[in-house]
Amino acid sequence: MQGYSFELITGPMSCGKTEELLRRIRRCIIAKKKVKVISPEIDTREKGDYIKSRNGLWLDAIKVKHAIQIMSVVKPEDEIIAIDELQFFDSNIVKVISTLMAEGKRVIGTGLELDFKAEPFGSMPELMCIATKVDKLHAVCMKCGCDHGTRTQRLIDGKPADKSSPLIMIGGDETYEARCIKCYELPDIKHEKAKKGLKLLNFETIIK
Repeated sequence: MQGYSFELITGPMSCGKTEELLRRIRRCIIAKKKVKVISPEIDTREKGDYIKSRNGLWLDAIKVKHAIQIMSVVKPEDEIIAIDELQFFDSNIVKVISTLMAEGKRVIGTGLELDFKAEPFGSMPELMCIATKVDKLHAVCMKCGCDHGTRTQRLIDGKPADKSSPLIMIGGDETYEARCIKCYELPDIKHEKAKKGLKLLNFETIIK
């Protein structure tokens, strides 16, 4: 698949998205294609200017803060544009990728389609719509061991994070793990407290 295309690799944490991205990039390099690798500045898991998969593979990358900056780092001679962690970019990322495709570039990107609350993450829904190819990877559920892990479980002190937790919290295996739908948990302490208060009120009303 050459220019005018957008390949999107998606799935939960720990499913091998970056590993698959790196595999495709290396094949492009072997084919002597001019490749530009881009990563969002907000992803601080790696201290240097590179992207790295969980199995240790890595490649130099240009880090940018805003989606529109991608247009300034991509040169006319670049044939392949690889973008990691698309969910972290602002809404302009949709227009940027559409423009790159119109310019005849082959764009390959990765991103979490769901956040830790199992809700659509950032511009991922729109990106999945404009993609010419979508590969949705599954992970091993870290609780039951099945190979249908499709959810990203956020952990705080080893326990499932509450629904009120901030949307973006950068972290590795100590903060996130893949889980299947059955094992995925999203506590809602505020809602549970409200329910308990309502039950108590009803009980007191009945007694009176």
